[in-house]
Amino acid sequence: MSSIKLLAFDVDGVLTDNHVWMNEVGQWRRMFSVRDGYGIQMLRENGYQMAFITGSFSDDVRERARVLKMNFFYEGSLDKLPAYEDIKSKTGLNDSEILYMGDDLFDLPLIERAGAGITVPEAVDKIKLKADYVTTQSGGKGAVREICEMVLSHGFYRGKLA
Repeated sequence: MSSIKLLAFDVDGVLTDNHVWMNEVGQWRRMFSVRDGYGIQMLRENGYQMAFITGSFSDDVRERARVLKMNFFYEGSLDKLPAYEDIKSKTGLNDSEILYMGDDLFDLPLIERAGAGITVPEAVDKIKLKADYVTTQSGGKGAVREICEMVLSHGFYRGKLA
């Protein structure tokens, strides 16, 4: 992971526990881990670029991306490869410099292509077999923070808390 410069995340099942509910006006809502958010913030403050690549359209996910100041946000396509390639084109990064974290079959091309393909324990079996690492923490319950701390602990933490 020494060359990782950008972390890209699926949302449902990675940043959430894969559950949604509807509020009183019929909007889907998700619950996000504050701890995961702090992990993303620490990485961003230390020079890492961050991306969400999600197949859904959702106001709450859009707002989470805004609050976390994500460098890249892509939504609404189950074919995630064009978003991934767009990120590479805009940043000049190559596959080995990107960590991707996903949990379902739509994520498989990116799990296989990225320099580090990460998943959660609840992922579908095919993803767990192809991933470089399966987190000990569950999606939406600290899995993203686990990866953020792993990246930071491998000599990448160039910030205030070092």
